[in-house]
Amino acid sequence: MLRLDATRIAFTGSAPLPEEITNWYRSLGLELLDVYGMTENFSYSHYSRPGLVRLGYSGQAMPGVECRIAEDVANEASVKAGVDRVVTTHGGVHVAVNCAGILGPSKTISKGLLFPTELWNRVLGVNLTGTFNMIRHSALAMTANEPDETGERGVIINTSSGAARQGQMGQAAYSASKAGVIGMTLPIARDLAEHGIRVVSVAPGLFESGMSAGMPQKVSDGLLEKMLFPRRMGKPQEFAGLVRHIVENAHLNAMTIDIDCGMR
Repeated sequence: MLRLDATRIAFTGSAPLPEEITNWYRSLGLELLDVYGMTENFSYSHYSRPGLVRLGYSGQAMPGVECRIAEDVANEASVKAGVDRVVTTHGGVHVAVNCAGILGPSKTISKGLLFPTELWNRVLGVNLTGTFNMIRHSALAMTANEPDETGERGVIINTSSGAARQGQMGQAAYSASKAGVIGMTLPIARDLAEHGIRVVSVAPGLFESGMSAGMPQKVSDGLLEKMLFPRRMGKPQEFAGLVRHIVENAHLNAMTIDIDCGMR
């Protein structure tokens, strides 16, 4: 198991889910040294003992985070530059948490118009290619880590979605991109096993997030009706708690974990 007091975590995505991960770090008594923020597409923050670095697509900055850098996880060059900067500044990456994602709702045909190709490519670019960009470059950085006593060098956690299996109307691109995240989890875990790197994906249902905040009330109410107890949106700290468990449980690998309150 990775020692949390000797671990550096890089994550992509927008508040509030990644913000809860930073709160988890604070709860472990880690000192907040400095914060470098984000604009629409990129964020970077610096924590000590061991350190947390935030980079990736996002809609809004975390409260109190100063905006300084703008990039895009769908752009491989910017992801490489971001990971390289993390390694240079902080000495390595041990955990990568990929939360970056956009919805891009559109029907396949609506009022005689086709689903825009540009929108399809953008959703797949951020949600799937962007995730793979971070996986590849963070994994390469992890191969340089000194393995722990069990041989582990790192953990990569990806965010899929319940929509990967049960997408709603207008979610063709989103569902396809999140299904792709599930589909690549096992082969990538097999690829990286020889390097002591685990790969686990999480498939959340309806969570309190910037994405769900923009959802029509009728749609969110319909999804809530499909849940078992407790019939409510998931809370960011519940997502963060699962991320922590994955990091700490070395026997979790090559799998996708649903966290959706039985929504079917």
